[in-house]
Amino acid sequence: MRIKIVAIIAIILVSQAVYSITDTWGPTGHRATGKIAEKHLSRRAKKKIAKLLQGESLAFVSTYGDEIKSDRNYRKYYSWHYVNMPLDGNYETSEKNPEGDLVTGVNFCINVLKDDKASVEDKRFHLKMLVHLIGDLHQPLHIGRKEDKGGNTIQVQWHGRGSNLHRVWDGDMIDQWGMSYIELANNAKDLSKHQIKAIQNGTLLDWLKESHELAKKVYVSAEIGEKLRYQYSYVHFPIVRDQLQKGGLRLAKLLNEIFD
Repeated sequence: MRIKIVAIIAIILVSQAVYSITDTWGPTGHRATGKIAEKHLSRRAKKKIAKLLQGESLAFVSTYGDEIKSDRNYRKYYSWHYVNMPLDGNYETSEKNPEGDLVTGVNFCINVLKDDKASVEDKRFHLKMLVHLIGDLHQPLHIGRKEDKGGNTIQVQWHGRGSNLHRVWDGDMIDQWGMSYIELANNAKDLSKHQIKAIQNGTLLDWLKESHELAKKVYVSAEIGEKLRYQYSYVHFPIVRDQLQKGGLRLAKLLNEIFD
């Protein structure tokens, strides 16, 4: 009996470790970003994407990158979801993951989608991955420190239950808000054309740097073991909403460039 209990505990601990390491924007966040992107696609891009995805929406496929993690055949894509770098460092000079990272993953997807010789199946797969990865790029702790796995090992309390800093930013705040992804998308800020263009400006590395700067603020926003509740959401959820919207607008920019 004692052996069984120990085995069960071990399984629970392993499953928790795997979950914490692979966290990304939760489904609601990814779908909100996909929905926002759809609103800013050109007519031509929207038509080509609909054909490639066989009618599925960007919101629907936005969680695909997480769904395939349970399949060992897709294990090589795991490192595409994040970039580990010191808070005082930058991507250009930081040590790179030999298995690839978020930047190499996004660029690979773009190259496949622009390749006239790529198969429809390859383009469909890498479009789904691109939608997901641009969402990940805008979760600040996906550009976090290696030593704490992007905040996954920083344990905190969220409304009386155990969580970690990464998970709070991935989904806890979004879930606590209680809106569907459609409600989140429909209630994004009303921006002028000039404001949208300003957000869409820059390169992939510019966007990554922006998220990295936010990560620095997130790391000092809570202490280990801190009990986070409504005040934390009040201060930080506006940043989450901004990041979801920026992710959608920038995803639309990339897709318009690829498919228009």
